[in-house]
Amino acid sequence: MEAGLPPVRLHDLRHGAATILLRAGHDLKVVQETLGLSSITIASDTYTSVLPDLARQSAEDAAAVILNARTQPDRTAATGRVVHLPEASRR
Repeated sequence: MEAGLPPVRLHDLRHGAATILLRAGHDLKVVQETLGLSSITIASDTYTSVLPDLARQSAEDAAAVILNARTQPDRTAATGRVVHLPEASRR
């Protein structure tokens, strides 16, 4: 109050903790368990809209995995030898 800041309720601290966990890259299951929520759906419905850039980052991360897989040589399971597939068959 001396700093002129608005009061912070305990519920606000819960939201802050969930947001910080998500921003730090923790899974929704961690948020659910940390906050003692009865289901992961509640965590998802409540907190994923708080950080819209997480959706973009997850899409970019998935794209990086796919692009990285395309640049790595393919190996056969039986021999472990590198098999260079034509570009069209990698898709």
